[in-house]
Amino acid sequence: MGKRPTNNQAAHAAEGVEKIDVKAVNTAETRKLYKKREKIHPKAARGRFRKLKWAIMVLTLGIYYLAPWIRWDRGPGAPDQAILLDLPARKFYFFFIEIWPQEFYYVTGLLIIAALGLFLATALAGRVWCGYACPQTVWTDLFIWIERKIEGDRNARIKLDKAPWTAGKIAKRVIKHVLWLLVGALTGGAWVFYFADAPTLARELLTFSAPPVAYITIAVLTLTTYLFGGFAREQVCTYMCPWPRIQGSMFDEQSLLVTYHPKRGEPRGKHKKGESWDNRGHCIDCKQCVAVCPMGIDIRDGLQLECINCALCIDACDAVMDKLGLPRGLIGYDTVAGLEAVTHDDPYKKTRPKFIRGRTIVYTLLIALVGGGMLYTLLNRGDLELNVLRDRNPLYITLKDGSIRDGYTIKVLNKAHKTRKLELDVIGLPEATLKMIGLKTKTPQKRLPVTVGPDQVKSLRVFVIVPPDKLASGAEEFDFRVKDTETGLVLRHESVFRGPKK
Repeated sequence: MGKRPTNNQAAHAAEGVEKIDVKAVNTAETRKLYKKREKIHPKAARGRFRKLKWAIMVLTLGIYYLAPWIRWDRGPGAPDQAILLDLPARKFYFFFIEIWPQEFYYVTGLLIIAALGLFLATALAGRVWCGYACPQTVWTDLFIWIERKIEGDRNARIKLDKAPWTAGKIAKRVIKHVLWLLVGALTGGAWVFYFADAPTLARELLTFSAPPVAYITIAVLTLTTYLFGGFAREQVCTYMCPWPRIQGSMFDEQSLLVTYHPKRGEPRGKHKKGESWDNRGHCIDCKQCVAVCPMGIDIRDGLQLECINCALCIDACDAVMDKLGLPRGLIGYDTVAGLEAVTHDDPYKKTRPKFIRGRTIVYTLLIALVGGGMLYTLLNRGDLELNVLRDRNPLYITLKDGSIRDGYTIKVLNKAHKTRKLELDVIGLPEATLKMIGLKTKTPQKRLPVTVGPDQVKSLRVFVIVPPDKLASGAEEFDFRVKDTETGLVLRHESVFRGPKK
């Protein structure tokens, strides 16, 4: 008697279904989920938005490359570079502003303002940052411009890609990649100049006497700029950057976005000269908007994750409308509310966006609040600071004569670019005397002289000594006081003196 078929085998036999290799099917289906990247060759665009992008590129790259070379006189002994992140001295210089490590909250405030500013710009005009000022966009534009100058415009580059390798093709590719690497090297070189005196570091780099970290940083930034601007391009914006997925929550029906007007453009189709425009749209399906798009998308498909709102498709479409003798604006900046207001009877209807609304007011108020708070603290901060740390072990020491001694670590910060002579004493402890380690005189004194150099933090090891009969309790509050003998400036810092319990 043979084996009895299982239910599944019987069912397959009854239906005439052949046995399927599930693993092979899953592998094949998985492969279909990942599409091979198609290289994008954006066509050169001409128009007002392209000119605006050129202007912003020149401005942003000019600031980035030239800012480290701007000088700012801060007096003798201080660096004269206007923008400098001095890591050895742990200070950040920005023209007349000097930020110390303990004032890093200013940098935090600037980052918060930058984030809020990005939120506000996105709520008003979509991904305007991505399309015009993002470093990835700016450097990619520069790399494409170099590529276009060497290999030609879109059709020429596509043809060159398909052409066999000849001496001419090799020469063009070598020149292009050399120029890309040069831009990457200049990018990395400009970055390291923000961390050291630019003229000095430039000489050291040319004579190969600069610190190894400078060469390593330049090499890393050269490679990343070369890869991101030359090869990854739109892949960085689509897959590496988180902002496309976040910015959707910043939009609303009043946000200005690059949009296609379907009620005016549809139905689309080819158009011959002299033909009537009745019962058809103004879009002639020329695909010029796709050809100029650096992201390789079709804006006519609606809002898309990949769109960076660079507006080059507007320039391309406007040029076509001019040739056809039709009004501009088939593709343009508009709001969702504006698109909904357009009808087939009135395809040119325009509605003014509402810039003043709930979220824009909130973002603006938050920027003003954070910026105002930073400005107030910046204008009212002093150039002398006093910090006191009391010893925790032991709490106190009883001397031979019965006096009680407590130890303190005092730090005096002099932000001025000159040496300051100070006096240190205490307020609130009757008949208290001070003794400082490192001072020539060993006798406790009522007042101690302290000298602090320019742009320095001086750490002092100080003992406060009080007669036992002058302590009212086991813990007495008092103040340390420093006085600038030249200007009369006085600073006080609260502390506690510990002794035996009464």
